[in-house]
Amino acid sequence: MQFPELIEGRLIKRYKRFLADIELITGEVITAHCPNTGSMRRCQQENARVWVSKSNNPKRKLAYTWEIVEVDKQYLACINTGLPNKVIGEAMAQGEISELSGYAVQKAEVKYGQGSRIDWLLSDEDRPLCYVEVKNVTLLEEDGQGYFPDAVTDRGRKHLYELADMVQAGHRAVLLFCVSHTGIESVRPAAHIDPKYAAAIKDAVAQGVEVLAYRADITPKHIEIVKKLPVELS
Repeated sequence: MQFPELIEGRLIKRYKRFLADIELITGEVITAHCPNTGSMRRCQQENARVWVSKSNNPKRKLAYTWEIVEVDKQYLACINTGLPNKVIGEAMAQGEISELSGYAVQKAEVKYGQGSRIDWLLSDEDRPLCYVEVKNVTLLEEDGQGYFPDAVTDRGRKHLYELADMVQAGHRAVLLFCVSHTGIESVRPAAHIDPKYAAAIKDAVAQGVEVLAYRADITPKHIEIVKKLPVELS
């Protein structure tokens, strides 16, 4: 997936969850939309290099959207949680995720479960339906390990229960971690942040839910899936 032309800047601060003050390389200070509901732990360091996109839509309150942040002066992370579903969809369509290849139809945002929407529903005439839930991973802790989630997520736990229900109904269900951080080499449930989610993912796997992790290559020009990563549940 190609980014529109991004503008570099420096993060002044993130606040009220969805707002970020940024000084662009031109010296202009702008307020950008921060499209991330999580804690963004270790991804919002003051004075970090960031990249924003600009919209020409006059109806938008904020013209700029924060897309990428440099972490620890060496890695890039995509903090826009609206992008991983698109990136994964593109990768599946191109056959880059071998475990999910060969399906004739892939549909996005299909209603299922208890008032939820599955990120991707894959179908083929001679195969069970495959429900794919995508989660964005950007947390690289000081121990060098990638973790999800970066904040307590009751909604994420609900999704695990619904995936398990799909398996019990005879379908296939996959939790797919889209690792949007170039420094992460493996993924674990963040039991130190949300122990209930960590327990729920183990229960879901025991019931037949599959768990995959694929990392994206990220530059100010593009974001695209390049590498499968191990998931460590123990």
